Amino acid sequence: MQDIGIGMIGSGFMGLTYSEAVTSQVEGAKLVAVTGGRRAEQLAAEYGVPTDESVEAIVNRPEVDAVVVATPDQHRVQITQLAAAAGKHVLVEKPMAPTVAECDHMIAACEAAGVNLGVVKTERFRQLTRRAKQLVDDGEIGPIRMMRTMSAFPINVTRELFEDRKWMYDPASGGLFMGMASHNTDFLRWISGMNATKVFAQVKTFSDIEASAQSVMAQIVFENGVMGQMWISSEFPSPSIPSSEVRFQIIGRDAMLDFENFDFLDMGKGESWERVFTPEKFDYLKEPKSPIRLEPHARVLQGFVDSIREQRPPAVGGAVGRAAVEICEACLISARTGQAVELPLHS
Repeated sequence: MQDIGIGMIGSGFMGLTYSEAVTSQVEGAKLVAVTGGRRAEQLAAEYGVPTDESVEAIVNRPEVDAVVVATPDQHRVQITQLAAAAGKHVLVEKPMAPTVAECDHMIAACEAAGVNLGVVKTERFRQLTRRAKQLVDDGEIGPIRMMRTMSAFPINVTRELFEDRKWMYDPASGGLFMGMASHNTDFLRWISGMNATKVFAQVKTFSDIEASAQSVMAQIVFENGVMGQMWISSEFPSPSIPSSEVRFQIIGRDAMLDFENFDFLDMGKGESWERVFTPEKFDYLKEPKSPIRLEPHARVLQGFVDSIREQRPPAVGGAVGRAAVEICEACLISARTGQAVELPLHS
């Protein structure tokens, strides 16, 4: 079978990430063309492929079998609909979309066209998180009873992010909250194997950044009465809290896991804590092409490419992406109404 032709839609940091991954680490696929964003010509030239002027142009290329959508999230529903209508498979970055309604439109478009819809969930593919999942599945901590997650950035880092990604100011976007929390919510569902059933949240912006939902605290009820908490904030004073970029604590009947995706995995059992896994280090911003950094992204892409070649649905598809967005949107609804929100949400 010929290599799957990939069209890259988006030329920012993640566009570079997936262009490098498909070129250097993914089997059975090749980068065909690039479009979208101010760096499109530069990115295309770096990988020796043409630049297209529009989404319509790239999805109408006969050599493009699938597209990777690495654009601001408020544009993903329209891009997905265009790609699906052209018969192209679609892999979208997280969050899948800013709202459940948009997720449903994307799922419907791909189902109607008979094409695969995959969603990027790199937290499922890191060596550290896969080891944590194995410990849970092997019964090392017993049945899960409680879970807690935190993602925090200091305010000076947040200001730099917003300066580079002004699209996050757009009310139609999920903003920094959705971009961060869609990792956390998906991971809690994945590691526990449970759906969320109810959400109660407080949402506020304390800083002078003119964007909503910069700080969110949520209580999440999961199936079987499992208790969950999520704290997402981009407004911490420096130096923030150590190891808090993507932090999780999973409390079982017999033991506990404490881990930060880029730093450590510890298990507390009996009378002591044990360092179970320490990931290799890399500089996230200065080494965008580091094989260590690219590994989970390449695993996502490889799984998506394999699903196309094997003519089956992707393991991480639209329903998974929707479920992560659903918990995030429920946080915003709960804060707005002052009420707990029952799940699932209906668009």
